[in-house]
Amino acid sequence: MKKKLLALAAFGVFAGSANAQSSVTIYGVIDMAIQHENNGRASKVALDSGGWYGSRIGFKGTEDLGGGLKANFQLESGFNADDGGMGSSGVLFNRLSWVGLSGAFGSLNVGRQYAPIFLVADNVDPFDAGMTGGRAGVSTYSGGMLSIFGTSFRTSNTVNYTTNNLSGFKGSLAYTFGEAAGSTTANRAIGLSGAYENGPVYVGAALQRTNDVNGRVASKELFIGGTYDFHVVKAHLGYQKNTSDSNVTTPLNNKGWMVGATVPLLGGNVLASYIRSTDNTVATANKGSQWALGYTYDISKRTTLYTSYSRNTNDANANIGGLAAANGLTDSLFNVGVRHKF
Repeated sequence: MKKKLLALAAFGVFAGSANAQSSVTIYGVIDMAIQHENNGRASKVALDSGGWYGSRIGFKGTEDLGGGLKANFQLESGFNADDGGMGSSGVLFNRLSWVGLSGAFGSLNVGRQYAPIFLVADNVDPFDAGMTGGRAGVSTYSGGMLSIFGTSFRTSNTVNYTTNNLSGFKGSLAYTFGEAAGSTTANRAIGLSGAYENGPVYVGAALQRTNDVNGRVASKELFIGGTYDFHVVKAHLGYQKNTSDSNVTTPLNNKGWMVGATVPLLGGNVLASYIRSTDNTVATANKGSQWALGYTYDISKRTTLYTSYSRNTNDANANIGGLAAANGLTDSLFNVGVRHKF
């Protein structure tokens, strides 16, 4: 009898140890905002999901394999909180879907992931890739800095290697398989980034190169930017240039820059940015700009109230963000919303 009890106790200790080395977390965001937009010809008021952060539910986990090696995964599905619909029709985990290994060598993940250029640009944008320049009535939509710059967000069928933090430096290299029969270059994408963060300083640079179905470079994105926290104000600065091969269906030759600020005020943060974009595929009247002002206030560790106003103005042959009803018109957006994390 004593031997049986000892065996059961030993099994319990072993099982508890195994469980302690593995974990799975369920998490999510519910973001809802009332938005008013005027696209230069008509105005619209709507209750939208994802005015700042895309509403989502996700699962992430890790297993300790021993010797410092871990297995990791993340599955994340976007949804429209205003009507309960899926964020992408027919795609369950439209935001993230990857599995990988991590250890002293860094991390290696395979699946649908954020592009390296997105992670660098998102760190620079004071509005965190949301809130400004959205289209009322279209859930989880942003026409802010990353949309105006044309920054890549996510890539599927991707192998991504990221270094560990090396005295403040971290780098990433991503390869996206085009998966086209008879071609290794069609639809292929390659991403590369490097960033340094130490104390008040963050600086980063990234390159994303994407081919079309014929293996030609349809988009080559270069982003450089950084932030510096003076404590009384955090300064933001970013620049991106997009080019392509001249013989692709839709040639690219545009550039944009952003200057912004985050200012602590009354327990919250004032956010501000000014963006200027030039489309050099058009010879004249090819510039547009956006200025934006917002405020966020945490009412708890998980719940934040926010509001913003943004205004896009365009030269006669420009329509930055694609939000105005036609080239040369002005688009404006006002919103007030709540974001809850769980």
